[in-house]
Amino acid sequence: MATIVLHGGAGNWPPEKHTAARAALERALDAGVAALARGGNAVDAVVAAVEDMEDEPLFNAGTGSSIGIDGRIEMDACVMRGDTLEVGGVCNLQRVRHPVAVARAVMEQTDHVLVGGEGALRLARALGFADWDPETPDKRAGWQDRVRTLDEGGDAWLPRMKALLERHPELRRGTVGAVARDHEGRLAAATSTGGVALKLPGRIGDTPLPGAGTWADAHAAISATGRGELVMRTLAARRVAERVASGSSADEAVCATLDELARTVGADTGLIAIDRNGNVSIRHDTPTMAWARADLEDAIRRSTGVVTAPRRGAPRRPPLDDPDDAR
Repeated sequence: MATIVLHGGAGNWPPEKHTAARAALERALDAGVAALARGGNAVDAVVAAVEDMEDEPLFNAGTGSSIGIDGRIEMDACVMRGDTLEVGGVCNLQRVRHPVAVARAVMEQTDHVLVGGEGALRLARALGFADWDPETPDKRAGWQDRVRTLDEGGDAWLPRMKALLERHPELRRGTVGAVARDHEGRLAAATSTGGVALKLPGRIGDTPLPGAGTWADAHAAISATGRGELVMRTLAARRVAERVASGSSADEAVCATLDELARTVGADTGLIAIDRNGNVSIRHDTPTMAWARADLEDAIRRSTGVVTAPRRGAPRRPPLDDPDDAR
């Protein structure tokens, strides 16, 4: 059985955006399912799904990415193939439509793992990736409002950031990702993000770092979302895979890793994972996480949601027509 699982970011999804988020995830799921249905491998599926999410301004990846404190958009992405441990990533990449496609090119067309900044942009142009402005009017207007909030909040950073988050809860939302198991049992993961809103120039999060926000090997494929600095400090994705390799189920491994994060560095993370047997986990420690899943057998079974339950209670496969769990 082939399976693909997506996330559209963990954080704070306002209830009024749940319907739009689910519809966007359905479209991305269609792209991933189509790749698998026509005989594509797990890498084809996760890249197709993430590219679709990069085209949706609702998500913080590709078009509609967050704008940094300096007014620029810098994007990160990663693709990893589990059966060969091949991986490619880009960081601080500007002005491309699909950062995840450039990350795949790094994996398949270079001898490198991670390329950043101006070098990543030069590589993208050399490989034929056209110029693309990922900024949207809504994101620019929101950036201006957030900068004003910071400017009016005094000198202390934390009080200003607290006020900013209270005023703009959507700042906690970010990153898109996909994990898949293809018909041959091969695993892959892909993750893409515009990064943290108002981030410092040059900031790199967990997304492009193998083992942190993205990982795939023979045992499991994982994509993370949430506070990247927490994920980086614990190598959360690799920890999930190690637990699966030691005999845990995907769900046991994800829950244990989230517990470890909460105990050691803080609880503000979402994880999706699939193991070599096709078992799936969708868990989070944030107020909400948008997700979708499809299983390809004789018929295609699908489910989506924007869950607000805590990680231990997050639904694993609710019917597609279930109402949103927003409270």
